[in-house]
Amino acid sequence: MPTFRVISLRISPVESDVSQESGLKVIDAHDLEPELRAVLRPGEMVRDSNGRRHRLPRYFYEVGSYEEATAIQLAPHFRLNEFIRVDIKEESAVQSYPRYIPCAVRLLAFYLEQIRGAFGQSMHISVNGGYRSPAHRLACQATPHCWGTAADVYRIGNTIINEQDRIEKYNRIAEQVAEQVFTSAYGHEPGLADDHIHLDIGYITLVPREISEDRMELPQEKPRFAFEERRAGDRRITDSSVGSPSPTDA
Repeated sequence: MPTFRVISLRISPVESDVSQESGLKVIDAHDLEPELRAVLRPGEMVRDSNGRRHRLPRYFYEVGSYEEATAIQLAPHFRLNEFIRVDIKEESAVQSYPRYIPCAVRLLAFYLEQIRGAFGQSMHISVNGGYRSPAHRLACQATPHCWGTAADVYRIGNTIINEQDRIEKYNRIAEQVAEQVFTSAYGHEPGLADDHIHLDIGYITLVPREISEDRMELPQEKPRFAFEERRAGDRRITDSSVGSPSPTDA
């Protein structure tokens, strides 16, 4: 049976202002305009390079502006805008604001924060190295980039990651942080890396707790913005069936 390391992240109010998150809406991608739905393909099954099928994300954060993207911290050292930097390889329909990124990007930011701590240096995500829509030119097959759960890092501190020994060194460190973290080996073929380190946590989707999954192929009338409504109140309040932590527990 596989074993997993338990990792934790404590964010103080000084390091990450919860109020910065209050403007984020969670969007059911089935409710978007047809042009955007055609690009994001919510809930569709796609195959990876090994022929395995994965269901594309349905729930996305809506990012209203560039200023909003740069203001929102997903983790103490990672802002939302770092995960949506793209160039002409991305479909034009998803390059203008509002932008959309799968909700699971929060989990990626959590793991990257742990990895950054292990590196002891800053990490810089490449253009096109964060979220990619299924229509992105580099997303010819299912890749965790389309789930918002992968990052390509081209620089660590002042070190450019473009040599085999550097890639293998930082891969080893990242893999020690948690067994859920996958890294791409050095090489020049598709699926390998020769000018960055690739880090991902697999094909994870995040479904709002208020959403029923019994008819996931159809839009659901209620609630529309479940997370947004819940954040309007105390983020620490849980269902009555679950004990509420005290402020000192966080």
